[in-house]
Amino acid sequence: MNKGALEVVKRILNGKDNLDCKVSENKNGSTIIDAGIECTGTAELGRLIGEVCLGGLGSVKLSTTYIGDLELPAGIVGTDYPRISTLASQYAGWPIKVGKYFAMGSGPARALAQVEEKLYEELDYKDNSKKGVIVLESRMIPSEKVTEYIAEKCGISPSNLYCIVVPTASTAGSVQISSRIVEVGMHKLREVGFDPEKVRRGHGVAPIAPVAKNDSKAMGVTNDCILYGGRTYYFVKSEEDDLQAIVEQVPSSTSQQYGQPFYKLFKSVDFDFYKVDPLLFSPAEVTINHIETGNIHHAGELNPDVLKQSLGI
Repeated sequence: MNKGALEVVKRILNGKDNLDCKVSENKNGSTIIDAGIECTGTAELGRLIGEVCLGGLGSVKLSTTYIGDLELPAGIVGTDYPRISTLASQYAGWPIKVGKYFAMGSGPARALAQVEEKLYEELDYKDNSKKGVIVLESRMIPSEKVTEYIAEKCGISPSNLYCIVVPTASTAGSVQISSRIVEVGMHKLREVGFDPEKVRRGHGVAPIAPVAKNDSKAMGVTNDCILYGGRTYYFVKSEEDDLQAIVEQVPSSTSQQYGQPFYKLFKSVDFDFYKVDPLLFSPAEVTINHIETGNIHHAGELNPDVLKQSLGI
């Protein structure tokens, strides 16, 4: 996946001026791509970052979608390798803390570092690459010390590390978060006990949030685009599972904390993520297509009312 992601990174590097991003190198040779801190960034940049996060094993397209009477910009995601591209790469499961620096790490470098041992043992996957690509959701450019830490964990030279830094409240940030729509559903399926290996294809669509005035507000509206406006479709090969019972456990509406804009909820728990129900982080609507029989199993629905509250419409 790092090899596949690097091909997308090369497109970003070659088009940096049109994509409105800044490229620099640390003294140790690590390549830093600023996707919204000291530059504006573009929706196309966010789309490409979404494909980087998928390890080059999926596509992200820009389109529009209707949520009730709202017509909104949207990201459309598809992958034929949902288990690996989402859980082993795109999932932001690596919290990186070095001194005062903190960022959530996603992308295929996670599969080199394998910090999340239990997950990778379950997925039975390890990437082999001398180069690594990581996406850092942060408003701080990583220092030489930070990139050395990441490279060491990945078992590669710092000069072979490529870091994309994208703040939540940025154009690229909004797009790349919406491009996680398939991943969010895959993560929830795993949480409710469904084997990710049985999911053979994944597709999803989610509205793209407008850029908020700060990262905390952006965290709210970008999450709401998935929780109240996101749809996923999974093609599953399974003989023994009760797929209707499974799918009914997946939508965000199964959480007791469902029903209000995420920022309002987050504020009510003193901005403590550990007080947010992890089962809330799910698409609004989920459909499973059973490959062998063609049967369709569906649960959840879009919620334009809460989405409108979040968007301030």
